Amino acid sequence: MKIRKGYKYRLKTNHSITQQFARFAGGCRFVWNKILAINEARYLAGVPRLSYHDAAGLLTLWKQSEEYSFLRDVHSQILQQCLKDLDRAYTNLYAGRAAPPTYRKKFLADAFRYPQGFQVDGNQVYLPKIGWVRFWKSRAIEGIIKNVTVSRSGKHWCVAFQVEMNMSDPVHLSDTWIGIDLGIATFAAFSDGTLIPPLNALRTQESKLARAQHHLARKVKFSQNWKKQQARIRRIHIKIANCRHDFLHKHSTEVSKNHAVIVVEDLQVAHMSKSAKGTLEEPGRNVKAKSGLNKAILDQGWGMFRRLLTYKQAWRGGEVIAVNPRYTSQRCAVCGHVSAKHRVQQVLFSCQTCGHSYHADVNAARNILALGQGERLNACSPR
Repeated sequence: MKIRKGYKYRLKTNHSITQQFARFAGGCRFVWNKILAINEARYLAGVPRLSYHDAAGLLTLWKQSEEYSFLRDVHSQILQQCLKDLDRAYTNLYAGRAAPPTYRKKFLADAFRYPQGFQVDGNQVYLPKIGWVRFWKSRAIEGIIKNVTVSRSGKHWCVAFQVEMNMSDPVHLSDTWIGIDLGIATFAAFSDGTLIPPLNALRTQESKLARAQHHLARKVKFSQNWKKQQARIRRIHIKIANCRHDFLHKHSTEVSKNHAVIVVEDLQVAHMSKSAKGTLEEPGRNVKAKSGLNKAILDQGWGMFRRLLTYKQAWRGGEVIAVNPRYTSQRCAVCGHVSAKHRVQQVLFSCQTCGHSYHADVNAARNILALGQGERLNACSPR
């Protein structure tokens, strides 16, 4: 079995190295946005988009011109890799796997990738046209390094190594099944009765973020104080994201280690968090309440949690089964009767038919587990 992993570390930089990083990231951002704008114009004109080879030829002409001569200072391979990433984004779009590519903004998408030419020696990495740069090596790098990505995270720069390794087909150490119901009041309820309270990373920092954004609105745009305040806001957003990632990684790892088969809901988060504003002709109702619900849904990170479970189970030889969540919160896990009246309270499920009473989210998790086991049984039964 061949797997790929990523190891990310913070770089030890100085002012000169930081300027070089920003110059390289700026060159990649310029090329991405320029080709994207050309492709959008060609689409509106009914002309096929530029292929990677066409875009690479255009890049060569830009580097030879005086207007875009700054691209000569940027390593050619990272610019070519940027064009390959954009071409892959279009491929994923036409295959229905992703949304259309968007324009990259400064500080929000500052990154560049080396496909080759790099070297790693202990706690330092050699980056072509930049030189040796040290990093905080918090853990050993295992596997063959395939590429190196340098990215900005707030005021810091990080390096990520993507490695490839071969391993024997894994066999999960456990043979147990578990069903998981994801929610807002309770982040995850398990079919064995375990409950995980929500982190609400955004809500805990919301007042601080609102104050910082209020201060930004009172400053002169593009002034030095305005830029400093923007940096403070970015740090708050990075802290929120880091807290959420840490929370999801810890719980997904624990669940993956203890259970061979995990059954989850096939939640369409994009549809669930869609705005209720409506149109001028048909305005929406309860827009403010739906906005708060959307914010709470996106704050949980359900989609990321499922992705983490999926690849961690693949590494350990386990499996993740996604089932239709319809009626799982209204069905009694004992007798199977379905009714909205069973949900008498937010946390209490009481069946009006058989009298079974239990935690509402745990009851839903047991229904999810039963659906997953039913799908496996139907798949394995002879036809």
